[in-house]
This record gives sequence, structure tokens and C-alpha cells, in this order.
Amino acid sequence: MDELILVKYGEIILKGLNRPLFENKLIRNIKTSLKDLGKIKVTRAQATIYIEPMDKMIQISQMIERLKKIFGIVSISRVAKVEKDMECIKKQAVEYLLPTLTHHKTFKVETKRADKRFPLKSPEISREVGGYILSKISHLKVDVHTPDIIVNIEVRDTSAYVYTEKIPGVGGMPTGTNGKATLLLSGGIDSPVAGWMIAKRGVELEAVHFFSPPYTSERAKDKVIELTKVLVSYCGKINLHIVPFTDIQMEIYEKCPDDQLTLIMRRLMMKIAEKIGLKNNSNALITGESLGQVASQTIQSLGVTNAAVKLPVFRPLIGMDKDEIVAIARKIETFDISILPYEDCCTIFVPKHPKTKPQLDKLLASESHVDVDGMVNKAVNETELIEITQ
Repeated sequence: MDELILVKYGEIILKGLNRPLFENKLIRNIKTSLKDLGKIKVTRAQATIYIEPMDKMIQISQMIERLKKIFGIVSISRVAKVEKDMECIKKQAVEYLLPTLTHHKTFKVETKRADKRFPLKSPEISREVGGYILSKISHLKVDVHTPDIIVNIEVRDTSAYVYTEKIPGVGGMPTGTNGKATLLLSGGIDSPVAGWMIAKRGVELEAVHFFSPPYTSERAKDKVIELTKVLVSYCGKINLHIVPFTDIQMEIYEKCPDDQLTLIMRRLMMKIAEKIGLKNNSNALITGESLGQVASQTIQSLGVTNAAVKLPVFRPLIGMDKDEIVAIARKIETFDISILPYEDCCTIFVPKHPKTKPQLDKLLASESHVDVDGMVNKAVNETELIEITQ
């Protein structure tokens, strides 16, 4: 008996003539994620990807943990590969699954017969396998409606497969199939979630973080690096651009009206992120803004922020409340890092009474008191690049 992994995908099946492009990209992403574990064989047939460890030292459980984070995968199953012979299928259904079946009281068998040349139809295979299991494991009973466990049989072109568990994947589209975008990544809860949500749609990420020493510490920078590493476990690779922002904040603070500080700062952040993004072939910007969450996230405020750039701005959290965002942050394991008490640049020089209904012409008038282009170019030129891979 050989043990391997079956990977199923969802949306990709609907891609028509372009489907092989998405399938091949998903396979490449899988190989990249697993390559350091040892030699593996990855093949594709009948809307399923087969992953077989060729090195006995490879732990299938470790492979599964990584596969659970690869965008494009909807389910993962650890299976026994057996001959397309009913006696072999029945025998392995008991021998391979016995440690699992002994912990349950009821079961049912579900069969998919992809190979229509196989002599028995799906219901007949299920009946035979179910009867054999009952004859070998006396305490089990059949329950076709609400079984404790489902025994899955798949009869495919070259082999049959026996398994019970279908582990959920993250779904979405394979990373790298839908362009690139630049994420404005703070150390907070929202922006990592926003990046994850857009990456789930197949978008490759660049990340920009604004760093303001001595007002923000090295620990704040390390925190953002750790958040990026979590995103990388899903995306495969992210270039993190650390932008020095202290001088810009000080000049805005000294020369612009207090109630406009946050919005002017945000506009310059967008300009810098756009310039870095364009240098790295990004097609859009991503922020973690949610409508009405803070003063800089009103409709009017978002409008004047958008006006600072030409690239489209994606805000996947725009209609979410904080509880919804936190739930995703916990799910993707960024929450505990985000709440570490190391402040980012957005928490300093915060006005007491910020504008909530700003007018673009007045902001532009205030920005004329500072050298916007000079500050943007200087910040981009002094940006530190950190390449983060799995």
C-alpha cells in the first residue's frame, strides 16, 4: 500500500480553456511550498492533484499543514492508494482505516467512480465495502443520514483510493494568477487581514511599512516582519519595503494645520507606496481601511486619500466591523502578533480633532507648504528592502 495526498480545487475548474494555466500555477506553488521537505512527486489528473512523498523520511502530516495554507486548494485528503480490485479495496478500507473507525459508532461509505469502465457502479461499490467493514468491525453500524464518519472510495483511471478525512483548504485562486498589488502594512490588526484577503484572489503581494524612529522602536519593525512572515506562509514570498517616515511626519507636523495632519500623512503614504509599487510592477494598492472606523476612514476622507494616487486602491475590509476583522485575524494567525504593544507611525502626532469631512482643495493648499515631491522621492530612495520567503 502506498500513502499519498489528494488535493482538490474549486474555482479553477470553471476556467474553461485557461484552466491549465491555473492548474499549473497551483502545482508550482505546491512544489515551492514543499521543496525543502524532501523529494516529492506531484501529478494532475481528473481535477485532482496527487502528491506522493518519494522519501520515507517525509512526514505527510507536515506536508498537510503547509498545503492547508496554499491559495487555490479547497480540500486535502490523506489516502491509501490501492489496486482497482474489489478485494484489495475492501481489505484496505479496513486495514488502513481501522485506527480511525474504532473510535466511531456509525459510518457510511461514499464512492466516486471516475473510471466508468470499472465493472461495479458507485452504489454497488459502497454496499460491498460497507458490508465488508461491518463483517470485520463488529461494533460499527451503518447510518446513511448522520454518520459519525464517512468512508470515501474513489475509483480513478489507474488506481483506487481509500480515505475518511477531507481537510479544508483556504480556497481562492493560486498566488500569481491575478497580478501584483502593494500592501500598506502597519503593525495593526486590519492591514494584514486586508493583504491576506486580496492574496486569496491570486494576487502577488509587495508590502510597504512606514517606520518612524525614535518614535517607533525596532520592536515595532520586528513585529511587522513577523506579520509578513505569516502572510508569506500563504503567499510564498513578499518583498517588504521599510520606509523612513520620521522627517516627513515632523515636517507635516510643523507646517500643516493640526486637524489635517492625519490625512496629509495618509496622502503621502499613498504616494510613496504607489511609487514603490510602480517600480515593482504592482497594479494596485491595498489598505486595511474600514468605512467609519476612524476619522481618516470616512467617505470624504477616503476620497481625498484616493485623489493622491492614480493606481486603484483595494479596501477589502471596507464594509466589515472590527469583530469580523478580528475573527479573520485569529483564523490566519496574525492577531496575537498585531496586538503586541509596539506602536507604529500612525499612532504618533495624532490630532485631537481631525477633519472628518475634508475638502481636497484645502488639503492641497496645506500641502503646498511642504515639498511633497522631494519628500516622496527621498523616502523612496532611502527605503530598506527585506526579502521574506518561506
